[in-house]
Amino acid sequence: MKKLEGKVALVTGSGRGIGRSVALKLAADGARVVVNDLDAGPAEEVVAQIREAGGDAVACVGSVTAVDFADRFIKTAVDNYGGIDIIVNNAGYTWDNVIQKMSDEQWYAIIDCHLTAPFRILRTAYPVISAAAKAEAAEGRVVHRKVVNISSIAAAGNAGQANYSTAKAGILGMTKTMSKEWGRHKVNVNAVAYGHIETRMTQALAGDASKTVNIEGREIKVGIQAAAIEAGKQMCPLGRPGTPDEAAGAVYLFCIPESDYVSGQVLVCGGGLGTV
Repeated sequence: MKKLEGKVALVTGSGRGIGRSVALKLAADGARVVVNDLDAGPAEEVVAQIREAGGDAVACVGSVTAVDFADRFIKTAVDNYGGIDIIVNNAGYTWDNVIQKMSDEQWYAIIDCHLTAPFRILRTAYPVISAAAKAEAAEGRVVHRKVVNISSIAAAGNAGQANYSTAKAGILGMTKTMSKEWGRHKVNVNAVAYGHIETRMTQALAGDASKTVNIEGREIKVGIQAAAIEAGKQMCPLGRPGTPDEAAGAVYLFCIPESDYVSGQVLVCGGGLGTV
């Protein structure tokens, strides 16, 4: 039997990048997955890929920062699969600037995406998880559920990212708090902090040319100068950025039964570079 057979996993930002790899990996090991993306196309593509491989998945499209998103996300899982076993708070992006040039909009956009959205999702999930845990306890069964929050080595501070670094540090505080609040319900709450993982957000720039992605109507500059990427390779003990599939592997470790006695921890997935 697959390790996640019958489990229900919710993964935000899973239409592309790291989230996509997480969704595919959890599905490959038996989980039924609620896939989320800002756009319907990428979300439905991942759902189709999971189904074509013999798995089960549904999409919940929309921004994690929308006031009604948490309710829709949890309802999608309950209506389609009857419960919740794994929540991966992965959705995110960067919108960088030095603090004296950072607008309130930039600040709140990143805080809301990386910190407020996970808070709302976990708050909304609580009645479902609590009811299931109490029913299982009454039956004498022990069932572990998993929450994996995504952080970054930028949580230790990174110039030009006051908003992102603050959000990624905050999610670590939430992780440790939730591990203490939800331990009585047999919920393991952990975090993965990434270093440089190759995604559309961290792609190499060609010369000085800026690249942008459209996020909720905003054109956000993305990418890293090639020279900076090369410098990062020299600093990294493994000598290269990580792949989305490797990033997904770190999340997977916190979702399988082997981590049932691990909670409140932060795993740095950075090729040997970075601490939080």
